[in-house]
Amino acid sequence: MKTQTHCNKRRDFLTKACPTVVFAMFGLSFLEACSSDGTGSVNVVGGDGSNSSNNGGDGNTNSGGDGNTNASGFTVNGNMVTVDLSNDNFKDLETVGGNVNILNAGVLLLRVSDSQILAFDNCCPHNGAKDSWTYNNDDTFTCGVHGNTFNTDQGQEVSCGSNNTTGKLVSYTTSITDQTLTIQK
Repeated sequence: MKTQTHCNKRRDFLTKACPTVVFAMFGLSFLEACSSDGTGSVNVVGGDGSNSSNNGGDGNTNSGGDGNTNASGFTVNGNMVTVDLSNDNFKDLETVGGNVNILNAGVLLLRVSDSQILAFDNCCPHNGAKDSWTYNNDDTFTCGVHGNTFNTDQGQEVSCGSNNTTGKLVSYTTSITDQTLTIQK
């Protein structure tokens, strides 16, 4: 029991601490799996690639990008985000309703069919939080900071920092080829 309490405290710290600070302190990718408590927490994937190594080609840095590596399963090159859907970090996208937050790429991903994954800005329009999302299985994401709910398919798009408490999250163009998801921001 003592070990479980310690793990819960560590998990609470990691999920509540500013991910940027955690990245800077530990120099590693931040990956949080969905909890099994039914909260609908969105998986968080992200990393700056600063401690990656070249192990058989999976640590190659995308030149011209922001330092994210293929080992993380995604690359960023300007306004283009490329996701390797076969990477374990994105296994939740295998089923309809599965979702992932790529923290450093600034996108929330949502699988809506076998052939389509939608992408949205992960910045809460109300207060700018990027790491506190839950998906509600009714085409809405809820920001855990103040409980505001944002649509994925209806209403006027509301952008980050607009101070809106309702509306539609900004969406991005996506395409899937084989096991590669491409997002144009």
